[in-house]
Amino acid sequence: MEKIGQIEIRITGSKGNIELSPDNYDIREIISILENAENLLYSGDKKDRPNIAYKIEEGSVRHIFKTSIQFIIGFNAIIGQVQQTQNIDFLELSTARAFENIQEIAAKKNYTFTIKTSLDNSNEIKVDKTTQLYRTEAIWVDAEFYFYGKITNAGGKDKTNIHINTDEFGSVTVFTPVSFFENLEENIIHKKPYGIRAVGKQHSETGELDKSSLKFVELVDFQPTYDEKYLKSLREKAKKSWLGNINPDTWLRELRGGYDA
Repeated sequence: MEKIGQIEIRITGSKGNIELSPDNYDIREIISILENAENLLYSGDKKDRPNIAYKIEEGSVRHIFKTSIQFIIGFNAIIGQVQQTQNIDFLELSTARAFENIQEIAAKKNYTFTIKTSLDNSNEIKVDKTTQLYRTEAIWVDAEFYFYGKITNAGGKDKTNIHINTDEFGSVTVFTPVSFFENLEENIIHKKPYGIRAVGKQHSETGELDKSSLKFVELVDFQPTYDEKYLKSLREKAKKSWLGNINPDTWLRELRGGYDA
């Protein structure tokens, strides 16, 4: 049986003159904590993560998350490092953003978050309006990207975008202006592979891509087909240029150097 541990996110504060409790804690606030807790624990692909159980308790509001002890141990190390350095630049993007979201809630609503695990002598971190758990903006720089793959979805009601499934980055969402769809003459969903040129943010040290920052530039007609005629023309062109001027015996002697057989 898999060993289970837990993390606790305790929130203290008030709503007006009333102390915060599960009875006056809004459902939207619960949803926000659930989303951020998942990113705190699992920064990668969520499809393969283990189960996370959840309950909310008094005092003022205590969010309890239970999951595999392996991930609890890893998260305990993270909160220890964040508490010690008061820096989140070393974290993977989704985890760093989760800490930022909690920091923003603390500053906006004057809440105090206390985060710890169920491990003995657990590390503990407090986030309130006096802390500054934000990424260093200078680390994230503007960059241009090309994504190749099949488009799985396009459009949208409020925020229009294109979803493209790539081998390198998995599923990528690119925010796209309405004008692109208005001028689109064909259906691009689940058709041939396309290329999308986009701009966004990239970590200047690790090269990590901020998927939430991507903005559409243009659609590229991408056809990764094997063109024998084109390749033959390149070979013929090479023969007539630098290959035609090479003496095979001389080239082989130079390649061998002093190691003639």
